[in-house]
Amino acid sequence: MADQYTMQDPTTQYPKPNEGFQQHQDGPGLEQSMSPKPDAGEATYRGSGRLEGRRAVVTGADSGIGRATAIAFAREGADVVLSYLPEEEPDAREVVELIEQAGRKAVSLPGDVTDEAYCRQLIDTAVAELGGIDILANIAGKQQYVEDIAQLSTEQFDQTYKTNVYAMFWLCQAAIAHMPPGSTIINTASLEAYQPAPILLDYASTKWAINGFSKSLAQQVASKGIRVNVVAPGPIWTPLQVAGGQPTQALAQFGAAQSPLGRPGQPAEMAPAYVFLASPESSYVSGETITATGGVPTP
Repeated sequence: MADQYTMQDPTTQYPKPNEGFQQHQDGPGLEQSMSPKPDAGEATYRGSGRLEGRRAVVTGADSGIGRATAIAFAREGADVVLSYLPEEEPDAREVVELIEQAGRKAVSLPGDVTDEAYCRQLIDTAVAELGGIDILANIAGKQQYVEDIAQLSTEQFDQTYKTNVYAMFWLCQAAIAHMPPGSTIINTASLEAYQPAPILLDYASTKWAINGFSKSLAQQVASKGIRVNVVAPGPIWTPLQVAGGQPTQALAQFGAAQSPLGRPGQPAEMAPAYVFLASPESSYVSGETITATGGVPTP
């Protein structure tokens, strides 16, 4: 079976969008209910010991990019604390099973990252259950399209910022207190930080903020031997899109118009970037953003 090292044509490696992509779920959405089901590398990601003995916290670990990253971290040798919403338990149980099949420890802690106390509990759990933390991957995100600023509620604006920005701040603050030299923090921005869609006003602005936060923090903690970087994905096929992240009718063309590769990306294609930034291979990379956009130019 092909793995991430198998040479393939990237334009045909995964399905192009079509009318079958048009679907809707109430949030937060389950990967199990999507068609086609996103590829998180369950059958294809091959590890090579790049994170042997490492201890990671991954938010949004039940589905999408978080799911793919948690699986990849485990297959590279890391133990993982998984953060996800309680409603996402069915997807999360699959990830736990895959991590355990890789011979690594999986610790589930469902909760809401908009709660500061929960974020701090996540880090405390990693310290107690894994013996410490040296990788933090902030991947959980909230994205809900709204076509007009007049219809964008203060409640949604607040929830988007708390999910995407405040949680990152709380988790970074709590984790750094426990991180030894050589540790890494990986935050998640988006193509929307550079080419914001008019229907994603709150979401796009958080992703710009994540870039700035990460570049500043990277300089602050460099003397501690801690690196901070960002992955900025393009259009990726995840539950975020079908649970209100995009208009349902737009999903038939999702990723086709934006990406020169003519298709949306898959979570499995994002995980290697997180592995690279978590591993010592990237020891001289800090304060940087890796964009994975299917060929869309970024600054």
